[in-house]
Amino acid sequence: MKSYVIIGNGVAAAGCIEGIRSVDKDTKITVISAENHPVYCRPLISYYLENKTTLDKMSYRDADFYEKNKCDVIYGKQAVKIDKDGKSVTLDDATNIKYDSLCIASGSSPFIPSFAGLETVQNKFSFMTIDDTLALEKAITKESKVLIIGAGLIGLKCAEGILEKVAKITVCDLSDRILSSILDDECAAIMQKHLEEHGIKFMLGDTAESFEINTAKMKSGASVDFDVLVLAVGVRANTNIFKDAGGDVNRGIIINDKMQTNIVDIYAAGDCSEGNDITLGQKRVLAILPNAYMQGFCAGANMAGGSSLFYNAIPMNSIGFFGLHAMTAGSYYTEKEGGSVYEEKGENSIKRLYMKDGVLTGYIIIGDVNRAGIYTSLVREKTSLDTINMDMLKKNPSLAMFFPEIRRKKLGGVI
Repeated sequence: MKSYVIIGNGVAAAGCIEGIRSVDKDTKITVISAENHPVYCRPLISYYLENKTTLDKMSYRDADFYEKNKCDVIYGKQAVKIDKDGKSVTLDDATNIKYDSLCIASGSSPFIPSFAGLETVQNKFSFMTIDDTLALEKAITKESKVLIIGAGLIGLKCAEGILEKVAKITVCDLSDRILSSILDDECAAIMQKHLEEHGIKFMLGDTAESFEINTAKMKSGASVDFDVLVLAVGVRANTNIFKDAGGDVNRGIIINDKMQTNIVDIYAAGDCSEGNDITLGQKRVLAILPNAYMQGFCAGANMAGGSSLFYNAIPMNSIGFFGLHAMTAGSYYTEKEGGSVYEEKGENSIKRLYMKDGVLTGYIIIGDVNRAGIYTSLVREKTSLDTINMDMLKKNPSLAMFFPEIRRKKLGGVI
């Protein structure tokens, strides 16, 4: 009997299940889940710590999701080997599972640098999963002094989540600005100022070099005392199982627009994969939830014999800290790179629209992000700016900014 196997149980896996079922309603699906939890929304883990959500409300699908989709979920097991010739997956308990089509949706794992003395730190945590969150919650008290290494999205959301439950938070990062992968100096400074006003201390351009129990020795020579350490330096795609099987891997598992890998009948989706970024015209790991779902759905449909393409992936982020929101998408081309930039600034806000070759290639918005989704759509669809009223695009984006003939097409012939 034919069988589908999915390694991983995150959003990409959920998309894969639904993609398979869009074509094949009955064939068995086996899901290998390293975690002991049904699929959930990882971005909500910080909101759980703030008491803004519950574990039940973090679920990405209803409780009967797997049953309705005829899935056998193996919880708490790691896939450790793929036999591409025998078409089987071996688990860490030596179980072998046969497949006809396989999707690797194994996600990513925290990158932990080899700090000297890290083993002497008792209360150290990552911040990527429900289990990480529950463990951190047990460790912190109102007297805790917390050191977070990493001023990216994971580290800062952790800081926001625990701020009211601890005495002090210090965030350090080797970069000289926060959120360095998505914001430039000026935009990062706006967000940093807002976080500092809420009591978070930063040590930027500096990071730990070694640890001695509850003291971090910094690169600058300073010492930082702490009770709880959170390691949020970065993440790496989980690619080893595929690489060991002879698969094509760069930073992620290389996929085409059908989510196929270079090994027949093996697909990949989500944070472990590396597909095309249409705003750069090259392959990148785009580790964000919407892309993960769409990649997973595409992979599943094709595994089941369908013909699906996902060819317009873009980088995008939607973040907020203590009421100040930011959204970014696409790529930021400067004038030196043949681009142009429209900019608006306020005291605690900024809007930048990046354009090149007659299309919107990306944007950064801090402050009012209510209409940012329109910009995201324009970037993803590579909409020609010749079809748009540019004044409206810049000031008040809406369907009305399109010229009448374009509106007719978008509304099915109705203006």
